[in-house]
Amino acid sequence: MAAVEAKVCPGVCLWQAGAEARTGKQTMYNFEFVKPTSIEEAVAALADEEAQPLSGGQTLIPTMKQRLNAPGVLVSLLGIEEMRHVGMEGDLLTVGAATSHAEIARLAATSYPALAALAGQIGDPAVRSRGTIGGSLANNDPAACYPAAALASAAVIVTDRREIAADDFFEGMFTTALEEGEIVTAVRFPIPEGAAYVKFEQPASRFAMTGVFIARFASGVRVAVTGASEEGVFRWAEAENALSADFSRKAIADLSLPAEGMMSDLHGSAEYRAHLVKVMTGRAVAAA
Repeated sequence: MAAVEAKVCPGVCLWQAGAEARTGKQTMYNFEFVKPTSIEEAVAALADEEAQPLSGGQTLIPTMKQRLNAPGVLVSLLGIEEMRHVGMEGDLLTVGAATSHAEIARLAATSYPALAALAGQIGDPAVRSRGTIGGSLANNDPAACYPAAALASAAVIVTDRREIAADDFFEGMFTTALEEGEIVTAVRFPIPEGAAYVKFEQPASRFAMTGVFIARFASGVRVAVTGASEEGVFRWAEAENALSADFSRKAIADLSLPAEGMMSDLHGSAEYRAHLVKVMTGRAVAAA
């Protein structure tokens, strides 16, 4: 921790105690805040068994406020400049993991319009200004948008230790291939010949009840679905095969997905979500 000791902020704990005194309500447990300026410093800080990485905090902070999560040390990744960038490297679009949704919506608009449009649809302006692509991918919420983009685009997730193909990264609801202490540092996107993301959103949260990202490459079409399955993001292989042969809405007219394994909640039944997958896929084809 010595390399980042000057960045530890005990004032966070004092503010926390003051907030409880003013409101009479319990808030977060006390913690230390560390803001390294390099990936190496972040990895060193995360060696503490009580430490957790903090990017945009869109999931972590609410759970801390509810006292469902109590890290002793928060290691912010937002001070690491090499993790906050968007740019072309050869024929790949590289996005730093600590880049916000708002920055991606603005900076990727020319190089990868479908990804930029997806980022611009996430949450509200407050969420887009704080949430990050790395945090979203590492959290792997079953209704998040970025997992569909990464999977459909055949992206590569870069960590402090290795590179992981998107096909190998997502392992089920809120589960990824990341190991203990491993952090996402960047995402590399191949640029498809055509792409589009269409989602049917839950109005209050703007999470996807069902979202479909389609990417058309010379080698074939990739179709990734989020928000629908109990297992999280997945590829719809039947649609990929049909669209690779004939990239049109009529190519999937006779296809359907079983309701088994689809999520069912107060927003929509499993049958409804299975139907939405086909509808959103058709709309994405038309938009790509």
